Amino acid sequence: MKPIWIVDDDASIRWVLEKALARESLETRSFANAHDALAAFETDTPQVLVSDIRMPGESGIELLAAVKARHPGLPVIIITAFSDLDSAVASFQGGAFDYLAKPFDIDKAVALIRRALEESLREASVEAAPAETPEILGHAPAMQEVFRAIGRLSQSNVTVLITGESGTGKELVARALHKHSPRASQPFIALNTAAIPKDLLESELFGHERGAFTGAQAMRRGRFEQAENGTLFLDEIGDMPFDLQTRLLRVLSDGHFYRVGGHQPVKANVRVIAATHQNLEQRVRDGLFREDLYHRLNVIRLRLPSLRERSEDIPILARHFLVQSARQLGVEPKRLSEPAMRFLAGLELPGNVRQLENLCNWITVMAPGQTVEVKDLPRDLTQGSPAPSTLHEPGLAGAATAPAASVPAAAPGVPVSPEGWIGLLELQAAGMLSAGQTEVMDTLGRQFESALIKTALKHTHGRKNDAAMRLGIGRNTITRKIVELGIDGAQEE
Repeated sequence: MKPIWIVDDDASIRWVLEKALARESLETRSFANAHDALAAFETDTPQVLVSDIRMPGESGIELLAAVKARHPGLPVIIITAFSDLDSAVASFQGGAFDYLAKPFDIDKAVALIRRALEESLREASVEAAPAETPEILGHAPAMQEVFRAIGRLSQSNVTVLITGESGTGKELVARALHKHSPRASQPFIALNTAAIPKDLLESELFGHERGAFTGAQAMRRGRFEQAENGTLFLDEIGDMPFDLQTRLLRVLSDGHFYRVGGHQPVKANVRVIAATHQNLEQRVRDGLFREDLYHRLNVIRLRLPSLRERSEDIPILARHFLVQSARQLGVEPKRLSEPAMRFLAGLELPGNVRQLENLCNWITVMAPGQTVEVKDLPRDLTQGSPAPSTLHEPGLAGAATAPAASVPAAAPGVPVSPEGWIGLLELQAAGMLSAGQTEVMDTLGRQFESALIKTALKHTHGRKNDAAMRLGIGRNTITRKIVELGIDGAQEE
């Protein structure tokens, strides 16, 4: 095993780390500046590099950049001051394994170095990404049935109804059906019928003539015309308004439609693929969905399995999403340890593959180190809280998903930029809305207020007056909020 290199202009820091690591039977080599360390890289490399940020000559950030350019897999731990948060952020952006904030606890420092050492010694388990990423990933028998169905339908123009829970990848399957059909060179147009107000949906589908209604200043082609000779994917078809179902039925029956305000029929040569997470048979019984339209759509039904039914696919999906997320951010892919992978495979993920992908996005951004352990996962998962909920768009190999119940917290001491936490908040809100939760504003607002007040009270050692002043609110307001939100730790003054 190669030695651990320590780069710091402070001789006392070098001495303390050398002695502590020697007690662990770990060999070290020390340098007083980055220039000497870089020169040593010409003939040798360490197992782990520990470097201060502020040194005469090249800084630790410059050393990090130079090392990562030559040895991208080498774990680098950056030493910084508590007050130097910008440098800490820069170190993570530069690919640092983790950072030590001065003054640091020597036992924690040794534990962190040991963890980096294990990372360095562990054989790389990230598989090289194939030249062309598969459209859909899955080895489970249930997914093989889906693949076979796509193959059988590849040369057909028949209408297909795709069913399955939210997040199982219905749009990806629709795109695969289009890609392998005779219409592959023609447009694929997707429309979520639940995301468009009823008054606009008719115009979205069929277009409108100039002057058809207030604001219609020009003729507009609808989705049916945009998809001419290609495929029209109607997502969440179960939520289509009842009166528009009649117009859709007419198009499927005779292949003609009228633009809103139009008098001349327009011929449609379009393959329709519909999808829903709802029970259409029950909606027919409840009088919410036309039975004749149901039979028109249900020519071929393709049911997508939930992730619970294909949990053996979680490892390959997780590895794919981690590589994909790292590529988007321009960083090294993170790896899940075997215990962490087993933990994920045993989770109940109601958001399915979409949820797993957003969890991998969270791991790429927030988890410390390159190898992710169970303790590095979001607290909502590891502390028995509800599993992450869903985001809106589908995904088997390319969907999005986010931890729910509360916005994921950063690891202790790791700063998160405003853009970072706002992005996580947006993911959280999207997941809750997609899952059909109500009172989202109140729920997230309470969590936001609670987090702010708890942090302020911790910062002021429980003093309410000081906390209220720091937050810019009144004493009566913070007192009321503490009671409403059930916050502990405030001192009576």
